[in-house]
Amino acid sequence: MWKSYRTKALLASTACCLAFASADAQERNAYFGQTHQHTSWSLDAYILGNTITGPEEAYQYSMGQTIKHPAGYDVKITTPLDFQGVTDHSEYVGVIRLANDPNSPLSKLPVAAKLKVTPENSAVKIFQWLAGSIAHNEPIKELLDPSVMNSVWKHNNAIADKYYKPGEFTTFCSYEWTSMPQSQNMHRNLFFEDCAKVPEAPFSAIDSDHPEDLWNWMDGQRKAGNELLAISHNANLSNGIMFPIEVDSKGKPIDAAWAQQRMTNEPLTEIKQVKGTSETHPDLSPNDEFAGYEIMSYLIGIDNSFSKLNGSYTREAYQNGLAMQATRGYNPYKFGVVGAGDAHNTATAYTHSNFFGDHALVDATPESRLAGNIASGMDVLKTGPSGLGGVWAEENTRESIFAAMQRREVFGTSGVRIKVRLFGGWDYDKGLLSQADWVKTAYAGGVPMGGDLAAADGKVPSFIVWAVKDPADGNLDRIQIVKGWTKDGQIFEKIFDVAWSGDRQPDPATGKLPPVGSTVDITKATYTNDIGAVELKAVWTDPEFDASQHAFYYARALQIPTPRWSTYDAAKLGILPPSNAPATVQERAWSSPIWYTPTEAEIAKAKPGSTVADLLKGGATALGDDELKQLVVGKTLKVRNTVTDQTSDVLFGLDGQRIITELNGGLPKAGELLQVMHTSVSGSSASYEIKDGQIVTTIEGTPFELTVYRSGDKYIAARSNEFGYANYEVVGAER
Repeated sequence: MWKSYRTKALLASTACCLAFASADAQERNAYFGQTHQHTSWSLDAYILGNTITGPEEAYQYSMGQTIKHPAGYDVKITTPLDFQGVTDHSEYVGVIRLANDPNSPLSKLPVAAKLKVTPENSAVKIFQWLAGSIAHNEPIKELLDPSVMNSVWKHNNAIADKYYKPGEFTTFCSYEWTSMPQSQNMHRNLFFEDCAKVPEAPFSAIDSDHPEDLWNWMDGQRKAGNELLAISHNANLSNGIMFPIEVDSKGKPIDAAWAQQRMTNEPLTEIKQVKGTSETHPDLSPNDEFAGYEIMSYLIGIDNSFSKLNGSYTREAYQNGLAMQATRGYNPYKFGVVGAGDAHNTATAYTHSNFFGDHALVDATPESRLAGNIASGMDVLKTGPSGLGGVWAEENTRESIFAAMQRREVFGTSGVRIKVRLFGGWDYDKGLLSQADWVKTAYAGGVPMGGDLAAADGKVPSFIVWAVKDPADGNLDRIQIVKGWTKDGQIFEKIFDVAWSGDRQPDPATGKLPPVGSTVDITKATYTNDIGAVELKAVWTDPEFDASQHAFYYARALQIPTPRWSTYDAAKLGILPPSNAPATVQERAWSSPIWYTPTEAEIAKAKPGSTVADLLKGGATALGDDELKQLVVGKTLKVRNTVTDQTSDVLFGLDGQRIITELNGGLPKAGELLQVMHTSVSGSSASYEIKDGQIVTTIEGTPFELTVYRSGDKYIAARSNEFGYANYEVVGAER
């Protein structure tokens, strides 16, 4: 069995595009687990008031036992988990908690005196000392001594082994690497396949806060026989640096080796957790009516802050990865998705109806959660229940679940236990889902989520989607397929409704499916399952497939509306729900994508776009600052996007502001502005300046540059984030 799992993992890591049609693959089950959990061993959890419960209690809770919330009351999970990794911060892990435990060996060491909480030496003061040493790159040597660090890590792993029950409950030796340069989230959770082969100590952000150094360490562990992987999280709070497209964290140009190393070490990312959703943002996906789900965007520890959108969300990363593949020959962003927690209570809440906060004493009561408090930049009202990770694995063991993670046959949920499946192939029959053994046929004729769909001449891909509701929660509204593709350096997306409940029909003019409706009584925080479906499934063929374009597809299953936790809390207090938070939510599940890569022959059939290199080869010259000012300042430029053929009127004001005044001869709509030259996708004006031969402006807070070239009697422009293509022609200018 070990050889079977090992082979699958290795095939997945090299982006194998073949399905595993073995009996094992056909009999894979969905297992739900937690890959991101903090206990009192994490420094921040301790100062938030979680001072008693540790990794043991975390596993006990996940197995269905009652434990104490940091505020002193009992908490119990609604439905036990199948697997878990406790991921306390590796930076000075456990030192405060264990130094204050008289039964701990750490409490007997001389350094423990500096860590013991007294009236004169508060937990906050101790935390400031420890955190300050990390921030100023002045590590406390006594706490990095092997007698401290190695013993805590060994204790952590012994606890994981103690609670490992193969076939019943799987635990992993795991931890969090907590890199946060300038308050920008770059955290990763690391999971080891075998607790018997872990290193003597974890690699922490004290060793380095660069992911490239973490990957080098991981590569070394792998060579030593320690198989491991990393799961990035909270990309939404990374200020755009989680998914870069030009340079790495050290300022070096991204190349194929960087892309391969990232894919090898980070096959997964979190798509939903307590601090928001990282799928997409309404300003990145204005045509996606469900894009605004549990959105948070700030810099950790900084009040009134904002995290840049571009480079911070998984869907855009998938799209940019396609563009990088098409233009540079490599894609660093072919990762799967899981939902997870990041709760600092030792116990994690997964349901809105049984929500007890995420951050110890900060949000331990309904009153505190609804008070509108801001804690270290985090709006407590915008936090929520944990997501869940789902894996399709042969059995509930470390080897099987780890292999599923490596091959990316995983999915994420917002906390509910929706099971979702996605397969892609070229010859799926429309009636396939009526067969009892459809899963066997799906594996044999294609690839599951996380796979690569090999090209097939003259054929159009079909996808099997299936979802079944959480038995203890709301019915299902619909299943959607999210498609992304790239052309000439530009990125695109479209949402397709492929299966839905009831007798609704898409609007013939817009193609939009009507809402499922709602049974929620907001004042009572109740709902019924009188609408929606228990199960949804479909075989869907892409009606807009272009064999020459790189593409990805993933499934998103939505529940019917149910009360949000803030509505449940308001009902408990006998007050109306807060007006600055949604009263209801449509919980959901996301599959990992399936990727399509065209053959060179198919690419050659498409009409090539114009690149900057083409322009320069043809004798074009870039305009300087004075020429740019003469061309644009105080004028309205009519610009044609040569990829989409859209035209737009862009007013560059004398006051340093620019705005789109017209699109295709009419008033612009927010959803139509994604590919317009230098627009703000929300439709608002933005500042611009001319310097160093470029028009510099922003799109939703992220700076971009536009270079304009004179080519004969034409002006052609190239945007800095379109991978070397020059996609905009200036067809007129008026004062």
